[in-house]
Amino acid sequence: MKRSGIGFAAVALGCVLAVGCHSAHVEVTVENRTGAEVRLLEVDYPEASFGADSIAMGNDMHYRIQLTGTGPVKVQYTAPNKSQPQAAGPEMHQGQEGRLTIVLLPGGKAEFHPELHGGK
Repeated sequence: MKRSGIGFAAVALGCVLAVGCHSAHVEVTVENRTGAEVRLLEVDYPEASFGADSIAMGNDMHYRIQLTGTGPVKVQYTAPNKSQPQAAGPEMHQGQEGRLTIVLLPGGKAEFHPELHGGK
C-alpha cells in the first residue's frame, strides 16, 4: 500500500509542475513575399534576435521566442540588389505570448501582424 501512495504523490507532483511551469512564448513567422530570395535576415526583438542566412522566394521561416524585455520588433535583410531594407514593427512586452507574422514585401516594405496577449 505504501508504494502506491508514493507513486500517486510522484504523479501528482509531476502534474502540478507541468501546469505551473508554463512559459510565455511567441510563435514568429517570417513570410518572404518580396519576389526574390532574401539573404542575411535578422529579426531583433527586446533583449535578443534571430535570423537566417537566406529565405527563398515564397518560403516562410518559423521561430519561437520568449520576450524578456520591452521594445519594438525590427527586421532587416539583404535584397538581391544588395540594398538592406529595414522596418520597425509593434512594441512587444515582457511576458506576452501568441503569434507574430512578419510579411516581407516588394520594395523593402514589411507588414507586421501581431496576435499577442498578456505581458506589461
